Amino acid sequence: MICLSADIHHSSLRTGNQAHSDLPEVQTAVLFARLLARYQVQATYFISGKTFAEEWEQLAPICDEPLIEIGGHTWDCFEPQLWHRFWNKATGSYNGPAWYQKRDVEKTVAIIEAKTGKRIRSWRNHMYMHGPHTEKVLASCGIQICSDGVKRRAVAPEQHASGILNFPLNIIPDHEHLYHAERTPEWVAQWVKRYDWSDDFGSESYDIETWTEMVLAQLKANEARGIVSNLILHPITMYLCDGFRSAERILQYIATRSQVQMGSLAELHSAPESWVA
Repeated sequence: MICLSADIHHSSLRTGNQAHSDLPEVQTAVLFARLLARYQVQATYFISGKTFAEEWEQLAPICDEPLIEIGGHTWDCFEPQLWHRFWNKATGSYNGPAWYQKRDVEKTVAIIEAKTGKRIRSWRNHMYMHGPHTEKVLASCGIQICSDGVKRRAVAPEQHASGILNFPLNIIPDHEHLYHAERTPEWVAQWVKRYDWSDDFGSESYDIETWTEMVLAQLKANEARGIVSNLILHPITMYLCDGFRSAERILQYIATRSQVQMGSLAELHSAPESWVA
């Protein structure tokens, strides 16, 4: 079974991807949603609260798509950065203290419900930033499952003492492992050296064709083992790499397999035998 997700950020965040794109990030998400509809693939879109506040007219068609579940992705994606760096240094929580993190989650949950009429149950923090208060805060706000972090050997959601489920990505992520936008080989080499960066799939980045073959191989390997694959495809990243050509290859494969949205994994947690495709 494959759980596909995407992260969507407000344009005012001014990310590197956004600076290199001739389309607003939300518009790339709309185009990706059309591909999901073409191939009948389910997905969970984790969207920042500010996107609903600032770009609702462009975002609305996504929220009407039955194949797409909406999840939260923080209110403002940890802006301003200096504020969050301070909290990380002072308390070990980049997300901020519990009261601040709860206000962020409540604000995001509220605007999504006000705009869509739906109460979200899934969450991913921006940059997968999982703090010491995350589970308790999310559980108190009615979130059932959180998909932060990267753990290639993750086989299923794990239940925290708070009751919430954690399910990190177990397929190599796109943004951090692809050459695209400002992420040239030289830029990546400097970044890795400066921050000693690595995740559970290492520190290497790849061209889009090589990375796509890796993704497909990992999806097939997980299926052979009876493991739920947790895969992320950022629409703007896929657009910048090759205009969605590789994303279509992946969607064509996913369309032939069993699929599940992130929120539904909470319902399936008590029946893991039903996850096997």
